[in-house]
Amino acid sequence: MADEAATPVLDLLTTMTEAAVEASELDPAAQILLRFAALVALDAAPASYLFHFGAGAEQGLTLEDAQQVLVTLAPVVGTARIVSAASKIRRALGFALMVSELAEEELAEEDADSM
Repeated sequence: MADEAATPVLDLLTTMTEAAVEASELDPAAQILLRFAALVALDAAPASYLFHFGAGAEQGLTLEDAQQVLVTLAPVVGTARIVSAASKIRRALGFALMVSELAEEELAEEDADSM
């Protein structure tokens, strides 16, 4: 029986990302901004944005930085891609907020149960 916790695709993506970060001479924050721009150009899925926002936050990047990338890309990729990206970013951040709120509720319930 296969390990139910196995994540071969995520593991591969993590390995590829780590190799790219190590091979690049750009600082990690610049790499994240470039990756974010590529996601916009590719019309990536919300999960892709979510993954990169987590990495960007670790590098000190903000939502305002992401907005500036959208502003910079608008004349190149066009209105449709910017609107699509903004919608997917909103969904990704909404999902992250929902997960965070559920985790906080679970912690509060555990604290209440332990009292």
